[in-house]
Amino acid sequence: MEKDQNQSNGQSGSNHASNGQERQNLTTRQGHPVTDNQNLRTIGARGPATLENYHFIEKISHFDRERIPERVVHARGAGAHGVFEAYGTVGGEPIAKYTRAKLFQEKGKKTDVFVRFSTVGHGGHSPETLRDPRGFAVKFYTEDGNWDLVGNNLKIFFIRDAMKFPDLIHSQKPDPVTNIQSGERIFDFIANTPESTHMATFLFSPWGIPANYRQMQGSGVNTYKWVNANGEAVLVKYHWEPLQGIRNLTQAEAQEIQGKNFNHATQDLFDAIKEGNFPEWELCVQIMSDDEHPELDFDPLDDTKLWSIEQFPFLPVGKMTLNRNPVDYFNEVEQAAFGTGVLVDGLEFSDDKMLQGRTFSYSDTQRYRVGPNYLQLPINAPKAKVATNQRGGQMSFHTDFGEGQNPHINYEPSTLGNIKEAPKAGKDYQPRYEANLVRQKIDRTNDFKQAGETYRNFQDWERDDLITNLVNTLATADKRIQDKMIEHFTLADEDYGRRVREGLAKTTKSQDDKGPIGAISPQEGIDQAKQVSHPADPY
Repeated sequence: MEKDQNQSNGQSGSNHASNGQERQNLTTRQGHPVTDNQNLRTIGARGPATLENYHFIEKISHFDRERIPERVVHARGAGAHGVFEAYGTVGGEPIAKYTRAKLFQEKGKKTDVFVRFSTVGHGGHSPETLRDPRGFAVKFYTEDGNWDLVGNNLKIFFIRDAMKFPDLIHSQKPDPVTNIQSGERIFDFIANTPESTHMATFLFSPWGIPANYRQMQGSGVNTYKWVNANGEAVLVKYHWEPLQGIRNLTQAEAQEIQGKNFNHATQDLFDAIKEGNFPEWELCVQIMSDDEHPELDFDPLDDTKLWSIEQFPFLPVGKMTLNRNPVDYFNEVEQAAFGTGVLVDGLEFSDDKMLQGRTFSYSDTQRYRVGPNYLQLPINAPKAKVATNQRGGQMSFHTDFGEGQNPHINYEPSTLGNIKEAPKAGKDYQPRYEANLVRQKIDRTNDFKQAGETYRNFQDWERDDLITNLVNTLATADKRIQDKMIEHFTLADEDYGRRVREGLAKTTKSQDDKGPIGAISPQEGIDQAKQVSHPADPY
């Protein structure tokens, strides 16, 4: 019985592979073939190493935890299973021209997926009507291992450098003394981070409160690369476009809905799938040649910027359908773990500073939150065969033996029957770097132009709601913060700054009436609870 059980778990009972037996290829825990297990990726043969050494970071971070908490961000989430169907083309051309990633190559090719939607800054049981970016993370269970496309509903972000991510999130989390989210703290950060003006313009408009998860867009936000069989690369951005249409809420509408159902978005998604009304999104990409593009007035790797649709059109590459609800929320949604470094062959990193930082942070967070063996859980485990030398760690319940692997050998290289490096699927993409190692901003910051364009592209009712929400929140902020934000909005668009300035001049809201972003009157809520509540005798 014991022998049969070991064999059913894919664990060989033999001490070593028989002579001449084919060894299985070495993979990562994501199921990705490892073609070079000897060398870090460095700038030149002597280094320095780059932070995007995903295979090394996965390997060493697991090793660090071999001897024997709620998400910091994206705590509130909903999820569903589904399928992605490839079109086989991009912009009317065979997709192989741009990428050798197998899941895209054939028209009609289907890949299982799991999607987790979320709110970013609030806690696990917070209302889904709160003003906040929404997470949009998709796990593709491809034949080459998992691919995680981790993004948000909005196509840009507050910052362009991962160094600032902890500061950004700290400003959006509750005050460490009062435990209340503070609009003043948030705008204190934004006012001192000019590139955040564009994201603030989206966040405080109706785009900051999607009506539900089914009718919101998604975006990878970061810039990635596609690599073809010849080792040629292009820059890409990913966008999910809902075939159900897009719907957003004003602040007043969201507050009314919150009083009736603060789980409305999770319930909407679950009920739609249960009823057979399967939501669909088309995956589109924007493609740009892999260079610095001096003709643009911004850096294409800057996450606070949009790529012009006129210059870089949306090109459909496939469709995703969500058709199955989770059976157990905790096992499938809460323990689902995503990382921006989880790429398959044909998909690559760009030099996007946010992406480089997220690549370490996301997977390391999962090891801390779920455990070093989080990839053994069914929701996270790739459907491709896994064969690694990683052993032990908290809650390990399976060993990733390859076929014919000698169980005594948990290192590589070896002549005693261990797994071996995989053959390459195509030529490596080898960009050339000639620069000093520095700490400095990108050259083309251009922090306000696109914020102004976004403001002017809004419909009248969207601009009205934006100004109302900004004034309500900024009214309780320090005047120095108000003045700096008015300056930034004016640099984006003169009308934009004027309306915020005039709104603040007219407001009767007290600076003592502090509270969460967008809240119309926090103090009124406190007073109302006192006034309308009913006395009761003790029992």
